[in-house]
Amino acid sequence: MFRKLMNRFYANYVKRPADLLVSAGLLILLSPVLLVAIIALVITQHGQVFFFQERPGRHGKLFRIVKLQTMNNDTDENGALKTDEERLTRIGRFLRSSSVDELPQLWNVLRGDMSLIGPRPLLTEYLPLYSQEQARRHDVRPGITGWAQVHGRNAISWKHKFELDVWYVDHLTLLTDLKVLALTIHHVVMRTDISEGEASVVHFNGSN
Repeated sequence: MFRKLMNRFYANYVKRPADLLVSAGLLILLSPVLLVAIIALVITQHGQVFFFQERPGRHGKLFRIVKLQTMNNDTDENGALKTDEERLTRIGRFLRSSSVDELPQLWNVLRGDMSLIGPRPLLTEYLPLYSQEQARRHDVRPGITGWAQVHGRNAISWKHKFELDVWYVDHLTLLTDLKVLALTIHHVVMRTDISEGEASVVHFNGSN
């Protein structure tokens, strides 16, 4: 009983202030890295620096996520955008593999759209495709990193990924968040669980 009360206290009263403090500190600490990345994108991608897109947050409320732009807007001879793999730039591939492209999302954390740790915010087009159980992933704020990201990332099926997301919702504790944080640091440093050969993951269609 006491443990449940402590876990609820952490989820309701500690997690959000911790997000504010840590994300603000990380923005200050990593600002030189972010600045170098921005300059590199300005030079190599003709000023295309930031990527904005609507994503569902807590309770499905939409917000604008911000990331570093890793793909250009090149089109084919018919004027249609080329494939994601073709538009993924060399600097963009590096930013993705090093997770530097995710750093601007610290601003989303400061705004309250996201948490440092939680289920990743996915495309809005997936909302009507979730089962009732899968939709529970929106019971908490989405995160920059999460339980599913440190247990397979793009290498696991959508079904397994959603199971891990819902598990996190049911086991949101300080210990769980510390485990995710430690594993995230390990994966970033060791550069594991990263699919560099794919520009983007396979789209969710409701059954895969």
